Amino acid sequence: MTEEGNIIIHKARVNNLRDVTVEIPRGKFTVITGISGSGKSSLAFDTLFAEGQRRFAESLSSYARQFLGRMSKPDVELIEGIPPAIAIEQKVNTRNPRSTIATSTEIYDYLRMIFARIGRTYSPVSGEEVKCHTVSDVMSHIYEGQADTIYILSDLRWSEREDKVELMLRLKEEGFSRFFTDAPVRIEEVMKKAESGDYPSELYLLVDRVRKPKEDDEDTRTRLLASVDTAFAKGQGTMYVRKEIPGQAGNDGQAGNDGVTVETKQFINRFEADGMTFQHPDEYLFSFNSPLGACPVCGGLGKIIGISEDLVIPDKSKTIYDGAIACWRGEKMGWFKDLIVRNSIKFDIPIFEPYCNLSQEVKDKLWKGCPAETEEESIVGINEFFKWVEANRYKVQYKYMLNRYSGKTVCQECGGSRLRKEALYVKVGGKNIHELLCMNVDSLLDFMQNISLEENDRRIASKAIEEIVSRLKYIQDVGLGYLTLDRTSNTLSGGESQRINLVTALGSSLVGSLYILDEPSIGLHSRDTQRLIAVLKRLRDIGNTVVVVEHDEEIMRAADLLIDIGPKAGVNGGEIVYQGVIGDYVEPQEQERSLTLQYLEGQRKRYKRKMRSWDYFIKVEGAMEHNLKDIDVTFPLGVLTVVTGVSGSGKSSLVGDILYPAMYRHINQAGAAPGTFRGLSGNLDRITQVEYVDQNPIGKSSRSNAVTYLKVYDDIRKLLSEQQYAKMNGFTPSHFSFNIDGGRCPECQGEGFVKIGMQFMADVTMVCEACGGRRFKPEILEVRYKDRNIDDILNMSVQEAIDFFGSQDDPTAKRIAERLQPLVDVGLSYIKLGQSSSTLSGGESQRIKLAYFLSMNDTGVRPTRKQRILFIFDEPTTGLHFYDVEKLLRSFDALLANGHTIVVVEHNPDVISVADWVIDLGPEAGDGGGKLVFAGTPEDLKKCKASYTAKYL
Repeated sequence: MTEEGNIIIHKARVNNLRDVTVEIPRGKFTVITGISGSGKSSLAFDTLFAEGQRRFAESLSSYARQFLGRMSKPDVELIEGIPPAIAIEQKVNTRNPRSTIATSTEIYDYLRMIFARIGRTYSPVSGEEVKCHTVSDVMSHIYEGQADTIYILSDLRWSEREDKVELMLRLKEEGFSRFFTDAPVRIEEVMKKAESGDYPSELYLLVDRVRKPKEDDEDTRTRLLASVDTAFAKGQGTMYVRKEIPGQAGNDGQAGNDGVTVETKQFINRFEADGMTFQHPDEYLFSFNSPLGACPVCGGLGKIIGISEDLVIPDKSKTIYDGAIACWRGEKMGWFKDLIVRNSIKFDIPIFEPYCNLSQEVKDKLWKGCPAETEEESIVGINEFFKWVEANRYKVQYKYMLNRYSGKTVCQECGGSRLRKEALYVKVGGKNIHELLCMNVDSLLDFMQNISLEENDRRIASKAIEEIVSRLKYIQDVGLGYLTLDRTSNTLSGGESQRINLVTALGSSLVGSLYILDEPSIGLHSRDTQRLIAVLKRLRDIGNTVVVVEHDEEIMRAADLLIDIGPKAGVNGGEIVYQGVIGDYVEPQEQERSLTLQYLEGQRKRYKRKMRSWDYFIKVEGAMEHNLKDIDVTFPLGVLTVVTGVSGSGKSSLVGDILYPAMYRHINQAGAAPGTFRGLSGNLDRITQVEYVDQNPIGKSSRSNAVTYLKVYDDIRKLLSEQQYAKMNGFTPSHFSFNIDGGRCPECQGEGFVKIGMQFMADVTMVCEACGGRRFKPEILEVRYKDRNIDDILNMSVQEAIDFFGSQDDPTAKRIAERLQPLVDVGLSYIKLGQSSSTLSGGESQRIKLAYFLSMNDTGVRPTRKQRILFIFDEPTTGLHFYDVEKLLRSFDALLANGHTIVVVEHNPDVISVADWVIDLGPEAGDGGGKLVFAGTPEDLKKCKASYTAKYL
């Protein structure tokens, strides 16, 4: 289903767009591409999405609009035919620790429904199902078989304090006439015996007696229903049905005196078993956001501040004997470790085995302790030890120790499930709800498709199961089958978060909308790209318009329409250089202007570099973190090594969790504990520094920017403070800083904007009225260098600044231009000097960090050339066009030429094919990965049949 007509954008001038006029077909799949800074996001998000969202808001009532705030109109003459717009960006949209993959995709809502409707409760004591009998159960039992006489009996329960005679009188007044012992007996007879102290050991209230009941006798049936209700009421939830059946005694019955089989069965309508009272399942019981379902200790977070296992045992590859338990090292606390060593044989604790290899049973002994008759024969548990430390925290050394080993740890009450224990007694298909959430998507999909249910249960749960299976397939299709559903949303990467949001959009089955996605292929292996394309087309086919900002070649070729913006970045971009379908005839002038077409049609060759040989290496031995399967991996020194593999194969576990922290600790003798591995070997001393260049923001403050990070701003401030007007007014370089008082605007503190708190609504950000968004006091803005004040300079693009400062004779100005050049080298010529770090993408932040290292010199302030640095990059091609990837690779060559080492986690075939060494992990994701599939040159990788990566080179 598609809607006729196009979305028409006429003369868009947002940011660097130069009167762009373009038509985007509705109900189609369109890709917008171009080099970094060409204007893709300006067209897709700042124009198309902004106007679609604004118009949708305008269509709402005035009451609804007051909660949305005012949305400004983008700088465009006309947009026609635009549907309601939904943007799915790379950003992780939530920091809420309660948000998980299960909740954000709504799978958890369906699971709660299933467990509330068809869940079976099992006793933790006996493991038996807890059943609550109903009147229907009793009636079914009554009509089973050919009973001659049916007795409906109620359990008589009274306390020792109660007057039994008085109770019997009350029952008689209520209309009851008989009790039952071995046979019916009148109440008066029992009362006489009770008055004399002769009270029967077993006594039941006879509620009713029926001979040969028939199912088609409605009067008898009505009478029995009322009697069963009464029996439950009088017995406080417990009643009995006694049957007298003519014939021989069976295995379950007792023979009467006249050859009659007697069967007595108990029925309880209380939800009890093994001395425990259980809670009837409902949806709130399985919600960790409800006080009815959340764990009472952690409040539904799954974690508490307590003694952290990672801090107590920082190096899990160590043995108990070698001091794995950090708090028991040293002379004084070593006594606790000595207890374990002395009693290890007695309590079966292998003290020479690495902690990571110990069974859960042995770990429990270490944490909970092993009591014995004497202290010398026992083992003090780690938990017990810290309780003792807690009791002595008034002493400084113990207070320090408690703080040192405290951190976020799994809640012991709920085991990280977030739910109260009653919820975990309920199972479906033999699993409780937490066990299902701990499965990865691939495993859970298999479980839900093959779950064994009774016919009635399947009928009740079939719709919910269908919805869960559908959403799990979508998650699998976008290449995230390795994730577990209990994974919190704020721990996902930008690409993972975006694809989860895409799954949510598909699950909602919304039609007639405009979906705008920002590089959904980020972090995705080429193996999974076709499945992602199928998902995007499915979103289109149900009646939506899909616009994707993308650089991936396969996605570009699969689009119904390709729009290329360029030809270059910043002021040299902002034009439509090509619009059409790849493979169609292209005019020569279009081909000449479109860098994208030149790469796709093979007219522009991909970057080739000379392979380097290597003699030195670092070896990670026995890597076992997360899903890594005890692998040994060699990283050559002085060359470019690319670590690749499908998403979830263990790349980040190997490089980010083991290699980086282990090398950092080796060099600095401090730092976070690495993941589980046996050790490092090789030429470790040939590395003097290690740098992890990730996609995190370059500064914690919104005032940080590229020039402050590269230390260029110091020279800019110095240059302005040397001007005549500045000297006359006593302005120093600090007056041109927006981080300290002096010259910055006192109203906005140098931000350029102010935030207005709206109590229960989101804060509103407005341009500062005092400075007009220029960040400085008026007198500071009067200081000019070659007719440019500080605000003018900060609003220059990097390329404009290089041209401006490079053309001056002043040595400080020349130095500014030189120090900015690395930003151009990494493809960031278009960003503004004063652009806040909070507005930069993850890829842009990472390239600014790379530019910093490219600008290293021999002043001693930064690392010297003689130092050999190990650089680790996490997917540096994120957000990069083919043209920008070439620039990135040239930057890598510049670092390698200085004797440094580069390790890159990457999926991009262009980067893999020019590596000196490739490490391929897999073959699958999650439990199916973690193995070393291949290690060698790209040429040899192409011959490896076991590698998915090899198929796409």
